[in-house]
Amino acid sequence: MPFEQLGLKAELVRAVSAQGYARTTPIQAKTIPLILEGRDVLAGAQTGTGKTAAFTLPLLQRLSDGSRPGRHPRALILTPTRELAAQVGESVATYGRFLALHHAQVFGGVGFNPQAERLRRGIDVLVATPGRLLDHARQRTVNLSHIEVLVLDEADRMLDMGFIHDIRKVLAMLPNQRQNLLFSATYSDEIRRLADGLLHRPALVEVARRNTAAEKVAQRVHRVDAGRKRELLSYLIGAGNWRQVLVFTRTKHGANRLAGQLARDGITSAAIHGNKSQGARTRALADFKAGTVRVLVATDIAARGLDIDRLPHVVNYELPNVPEDYVHRIGRTGRAGEEGVALSLVSSEERQLLADIQRLLKRELPVEIVPGFEPSGKEEPILPTAQRGRRRTGGRDQRPPSRRSSGRHPRSGSGLPQRP
Repeated sequence: MPFEQLGLKAELVRAVSAQGYARTTPIQAKTIPLILEGRDVLAGAQTGTGKTAAFTLPLLQRLSDGSRPGRHPRALILTPTRELAAQVGESVATYGRFLALHHAQVFGGVGFNPQAERLRRGIDVLVATPGRLLDHARQRTVNLSHIEVLVLDEADRMLDMGFIHDIRKVLAMLPNQRQNLLFSATYSDEIRRLADGLLHRPALVEVARRNTAAEKVAQRVHRVDAGRKRELLSYLIGAGNWRQVLVFTRTKHGANRLAGQLARDGITSAAIHGNKSQGARTRALADFKAGTVRVLVATDIAARGLDIDRLPHVVNYELPNVPEDYVHRIGRTGRAGEEGVALSLVSSEERQLLADIQRLLKRELPVEIVPGFEPSGKEEPILPTAQRGRRRTGGRDQRPPSRRSSGRHPRSGSGLPQRP
């Protein structure tokens, strides 16, 4: 559907056209009219479907139609990570370039005072991570009592990262009368409970089946011994002349080690994870997008929300312990109609993790053995789920923070947890 048929202002259509977009994606066509009507919305969409524009465009239109009550923000967009907050903020600036609206982004890893000064000058739209937003609230540098529209972006990841308590604290600062928009890639029971307590008679929009992998992504498994994964990865990158590859590891230390090993193989690489400064992460991502870095090695949390156009290859160097994270990982490629390839390097120790992923996807993934990298054949038995208990890697519990029994809050003021 052409954007002109959605009832958007000419200024917004002009901004969209300037980005080279003429027709809506399915999530945009279904969601934008509902938001313009003032409805609460519960939307399920995978990454790369155009969901940011789906809530940004109608939000900007609603704010431009109303009178400004003062210098306090009127719309709040909560995101789980710094990177996603920065990218959503860029979208607000891009689509609102021809409107007399102002926005700010607040997240950790950068200076607090410049953000406070920006807030004091007055804004319409605030994009924030939960931790840094609460820091500003405690310092009384932000007033949320005038919020008209609340957006929870990638709500499933916020819950996985243990932000539910922070979200509740933020909700307590907002006025009761407001429009609520909740976007999530998956519909877990936790998401349903959050939606039930937050949304008023919401319109349900779903453009992908629950927990399904991107349809434009070709998925393959390469069986290989754990000790030869790095060698196989270097071979695949060289033999295929891959110029842009996003590689996932489970831990921050593993990301650093692999990036260093690939660099010694002559492949320009950079690691991105929670221990990196915001400046280092921003530079690594910029170099990756520019092509000066060929391989970006990332942990799940650091990669969440990364917006990389036309990313051709994603590699699971290590399978995730949570099957849903596999869907998020491969969603980095095959975005917005583009085709992509997702490869998983699977050792015998990861057979159960692969089985769990295939159970979630409700299908088996094709297995290819690369000549010269045949596995040794030693395999551990697959145990029934009930007998496995907690999965461990290197003797350490690898489950998401929100599922650990300690109850500790895995966040810093940055809005990012300290674990990979």
